[in-house]
Amino acid sequence: QVQLVESGGGLVQAGGSLRLSCAASGRMFSAYTMGWFRQRPGKEREFVAAILRGSGNTYYGDDVKGRVTISRDNAKNTVYLQMNSLKPEDTAVYYCAARGSDYYRDPRGYDYWGQGTQVTVSS
Repeated sequence: QVQLVESGGGLVQAGGSLRLSCAASGRMFSAYTMGWFRQRPGKEREFVAAILRGSGNTYYGDDVKGRVTISRDNAKNTVYLQMNSLKPEDTAVYYCAARGSDYYRDPRGYDYWGQGTQVTVSS
């Protein structure tokens, strides 16, 4: 069991940067693969980034490769998403999620979700 709380969203100009944080409660944080997803109005939740348990390998969605970096600090029970060169189409609610396996892309497979944080990118 883990609870997740996102923070760091806000309004940013196109080309700017944001750093999202996800703080987790629970004692088994390091055993979870962590992911970031986003949901734009009228669209399905889509994969943004993931960092695997154990290996720490990172993966990114096609639309954000080269512009975002996911990292985790297991000692602090926190996962981060650094977003650079933001575009208006990045506007969405961003969610942090956790699962106890190495499968990472399908949001339906995640066990725990945060409440989300709004990111708005203006032109």
